[in-house]
Amino acid sequence: MATLSSFPSPPPFPNPNPNSKFLSPMLQPYLEQQQQQQQQQIDPPESDFGDDPPPLHNNQIIDSNPSSNNSMDRSPATLLHVAFNQDYGCLAAGTDRGFRIYNCDPFREIFRRDFDNAGGIGTVEMLFRCNILALVGGKDNPQYPLNKVMIWDDHQSRCIGELSFRSVVRGVRLRRDRIVVVLEQKIFVYNFTDLKLLHQIETIANPKGLCAVSQAAGSFVLVCPGLQKGQVRVEHYTSKRTKFILAHDSRIACFTLSQDGQLLATASSKGTLVRIFNTHDGTLLQEVRRGSDRAEIYSLSFSSSAQWLAVSSDKGTVHVFGLKDTLGNLGSENLNSQPESDLTRTTSGSSLSFMKGVLPKYFSSEWSVAQFRLLEGSQYVVAFGHQKNTVVILGLDGSFYRCKFDPVTGGEMVQLEYHNFLKPGDSF
Repeated sequence: MATLSSFPSPPPFPNPNPNSKFLSPMLQPYLEQQQQQQQQQIDPPESDFGDDPPPLHNNQIIDSNPSSNNSMDRSPATLLHVAFNQDYGCLAAGTDRGFRIYNCDPFREIFRRDFDNAGGIGTVEMLFRCNILALVGGKDNPQYPLNKVMIWDDHQSRCIGELSFRSVVRGVRLRRDRIVVVLEQKIFVYNFTDLKLLHQIETIANPKGLCAVSQAAGSFVLVCPGLQKGQVRVEHYTSKRTKFILAHDSRIACFTLSQDGQLLATASSKGTLVRIFNTHDGTLLQEVRRGSDRAEIYSLSFSSSAQWLAVSSDKGTVHVFGLKDTLGNLGSENLNSQPESDLTRTTSGSSLSFMKGVLPKYFSSEWSVAQFRLLEGSQYVVAFGHQKNTVVILGLDGSFYRCKFDPVTGGEMVQLEYHNFLKPGDSF
């Protein structure tokens, strides 16, 4: 059963647009199911790609009504998962006892849900700022089975539906109209309003649950690993096109999409280079260098204007790269008609870049404009803040940083803010 750790009653999740008609139609199927005391459960068969969608099965709704938690345990929770929402205005944290939601600017805790049996939550996927969340259990004592995606309505503080699978769920991505579930070697795409299975994709082994979806209205782009090492698959659902891009020679370690789905940034298991592609035709637009030593890339993030790209890795440094001017206004027609020389903007490069073509490629690489040093040993997720020229960094050690970079002079970023949101008794 679910309990509230710090709040006397479940506060409603903030809606950024009170006049929006989005929530009402999206929630209507769930509310109708609740009235009928039924739950939609989808169990995709373990079959080859192209099979018909499996039938729907009706079961009783899981009863997880909140009750008061009288526990006086104030020990720090263990963080299992941390991620931004789609517009980077909030962050969601899954812990070994529940989940928490925070506002990024200003930084403050919105609410937390701790479970009576201290069940772990390994994935929390927000849907912008609405009351619907997708949850997956985590760690040794998972709150929910690891092969299920639970649809949580925070207005009711309860699960109102589930998607069930025959293998462990590796990741979940939400759009206003779609639910994307990532398994080890398959991806399932569902319609949000009725949980109808629309598409399934086979991938190479994907233990990290790598997947990215665009968020701009009017188009739907999905990127996932392909069927061979170093390959990514780009699904353009609006135009019904599939594009395969051989991005790297090594295994794909991380990738991200711009909000409109037109730009794709990828990194391999080597972690030295990041490549930016046009998702429409697979053209390599730019290549930037994180460093010379092998590294594990934890996250990549475009700025809203696609002018900047942020990268975090296990080296304990966050890098910000300047992107070419045309990338922010990418259009397939004018991009293909422009020569490579027209796609050049001033970016930080090696001082020996004039020797390009003579010295090894390393010396003519495009290097980061700005950097921020962190403690090594923790995983960090990075995104651009809503304030101009700011970067927000989340750590699996509970750290929250807000930093500012100078777009002209670059160099070391300035730390503006720091919080440790796992410390017991912290007040925001």
